[in-house]
Order: sequence, then structure tokens, then C-alpha cells
Amino acid sequence: MAIDKIQSESINLADTFAFTGTVTGAGGLNTPYFEAYISANQTLADDTYTKLTFNTETFDSGGMYDHSTNYRFTPTTAGKYLIYFLVNYNKQAVDQFHYCETQIRKNGSGHKAYYNDFYDNYTPYAITTVGESIIDFNGSSDYVEIWGYFGVTSGTGVVSNASRSAFGGYKLIT
Repeated sequence: MAIDKIQSESINLADTFAFTGTVTGAGGLNTPYFEAYISANQTLADDTYTKLTFNTETFDSGGMYDHSTNYRFTPTTAGKYLIYFLVNYNKQAVDQFHYCETQIRKNGSGHKAYYNDFYDNYTPYAITTVGESIIDFNGSSDYVEIWGYFGVTSGTGVVSNASRSAFGGYKLIT
């Protein structure tokens, strides 16, 4: 494409070009948001669903994550949220590692499940499951939790602490 016309204009170099208009229909805030982790390894009984106790907050913008009693996120702003987790299952002193499952539960019921099965291969010593889901919250009573399930030959395994296991979420801008 060729330039077929050049128009002469002048510009005031002292102008600050400050915006004084209004922007509509754009943006928003990804709040509330939170992230928490498990402060010490959590022992899981064999073949038993267990609520994971993410008891230490990294951040919690609106104080909507209960890190001391229920270990759940109950946002008071309605909307769609991205909920995510990172859970490390470690067999520790267990003989054989069969399978593990991590669930995102909304209002106490299974919403999404992330399952790993080693089909009696027993090779892994530890495995990290990662998952996420977009969930619609009503802004008053809906809540979300993370549950774990560990299948071993005998004994117990653990969910690893600190940077190896996290639970978080934030409101999506819609």
C-alpha cells in the first residue's frame, strides 16, 4: 500500500496528553482471590477420601478463605471463578503406591476429579496432581474445598507440605 496523501499537522510538545474521557465495558478486578498451602505433611489413610487442610494463607484479598476450621473458599461476590490446586502425594514408608485422586468439591459434592492409576506398577515414589476448573458461585452460600484419596498396599501416605501443595482461586473478569 502506497502513501497517497500527507497532511501537515502541528503538535504542542508541552502537552501532557492526559486522558479525561470515560472507558466503558472494559476490565474489572480479579477479586476476591486467595491461595493457601499445607504447613506440615498431611497423613492420608489408605482408600479414604480426606479433606485436605490447606491451613496457611499465602494471600486472601477478602478474608473469604477459612484456613483454620473448614479449609474452604466461600466468596461473597457472585460470579465465575477459576479454582486451582497442586497436590503432591508421597508414599513415604508405604510399600506400594497404587493410585491417587484429587477432587474439587463444590458445596460438599464432587465437581471435578483428577485421577492417577499406576495399575500395580508401583514405580512412583511421589506424584503431583494439578487441576483447575471454572466454577459459578452465588455470592452467599457456595463454597469449594479440595479432597484427596490415596491408594497404597498398606500403611499411609502423605500429602506434602509447603510449595508442593497449594489451593487457590480468583474471580474472573466477565
